[in-house]
Amino acid sequence: MEDILRPIYQERAGQLNTLGVLMVEKRQKPSQTTDTFDVILLVIVKEAEQPIFIKHYTFDDKKAAMHIVTEAQVQEWILLGTNRKIFEWLHHAKVIFDRNEYIANLIKELKEFPFNGRKIKLGLEFSKLIRRYVDGKALFEQNLYLDAYNHVVHSLHHLARLAVIDNGLHPELTVWHQVKIIEPEIYKLYEELVNSEEPIEKRLELLFLASEFLIHSRTSMGSEHLLSVLCQKDYWTFNEIVSEKQLMPYSVDMSVLLEYLIDRHLVEVVNIDTKGRGVFHRCYRASKKLS
Repeated sequence: MEDILRPIYQERAGQLNTLGVLMVEKRQKPSQTTDTFDVILLVIVKEAEQPIFIKHYTFDDKKAAMHIVTEAQVQEWILLGTNRKIFEWLHHAKVIFDRNEYIANLIKELKEFPFNGRKIKLGLEFSKLIRRYVDGKALFEQNLYLDAYNHVVHSLHHLARLAVIDNGLHPELTVWHQVKIIEPEIYKLYEELVNSEEPIEKRLELLFLASEFLIHSRTSMGSEHLLSVLCQKDYWTFNEIVSEKQLMPYSVDMSVLLEYLIDRHLVEVVNIDTKGRGVFHRCYRASKKLS
């Protein structure tokens, strides 16, 4: 297979812009890792007009896909977890070309999982967890149980990923396999939600109670990154927070996360005078007790 595809990837490897070329072959049927393709060629480049460019090929009775991806896009996938296949690709791939050991260093960094990168990923997963938990509880209180159920399932996924990251690992496609070993308590909650014969209302009620404790016990760890940034100034407007480069990945979940942390006395509201009498700018700061 590699011999057939060699002319395709050799052309890319010869370009100075190319940092590395990897080949991922399908290991089993069906294969979610390769999106049903027999082989994936991952070409990482310094820069490109498009951050992702994909070509499909057929040969014999097989099919291949070549993903040409910028270095910045790969780093974004790793940070935000928006393409979990990247971890499996890097883990299982055969390195075809590696300029100045770029791929070797990237794989080493993934395995070591630097603490700062871990803190950011914990914060992002925690913000998504809070969003799903809060929205799910609101739907539950409106007796919209099926919609609440959907949010609770997602919140448990984020809780599971949070536990995996906290243990110094990257969440993979098989996150529940990881969690069953690392955090059996969370795995048991998930099993009870999906397998219990109790009415859905009762299942959700029990899950919200259990989740509240698990979320509370992880609040300090999940908010550490955000609070460390907020400590850099006396107070922040909301727009300053969401415009801060370090906090941009939190995106639409920031508002709900801030309110949650205010309720837990980890963030304080600071009212700043406006020209309007009795109207204040609502600003935020890390709780003084954290200083």
